[in-house]
Amino acid sequence: MSHHIIKDAKRRNLFAKHEKKRIVLLSITHNQTLPSSVRFNAQLRLSTLPRNSAQNRIRNRCFITGRPRSVYRQWAISRIMLRQLMKTRDIIGLKKASW
Repeated sequence: MSHHIIKDAKRRNLFAKHEKKRIVLLSITHNQTLPSSVRFNAQLRLSTLPRNSAQNRIRNRCFITGRPRSVYRQWAISRIMLRQLMKTRDIIGLKKASW
């Protein structure tokens, strides 16, 4: 396995672990009706969470090759692997278009 795949898996685990806490703290910081001191404390607590627990640090990767670009979300496969799997008919219901 590639180093990047392992790194991304760790980020996904961290995100899952801290997701609820991060959502609550973000909603507190964006709530304009709360006092600024409460919002500031929520912002401080949010900054103590691990950086890799943020959702925008997760990268969609092909689960077969680990390729980070041109990954189809529906199958989590890169376009290159999708084409190869369609040729061998390993993905049911998909085949290469021809007209």
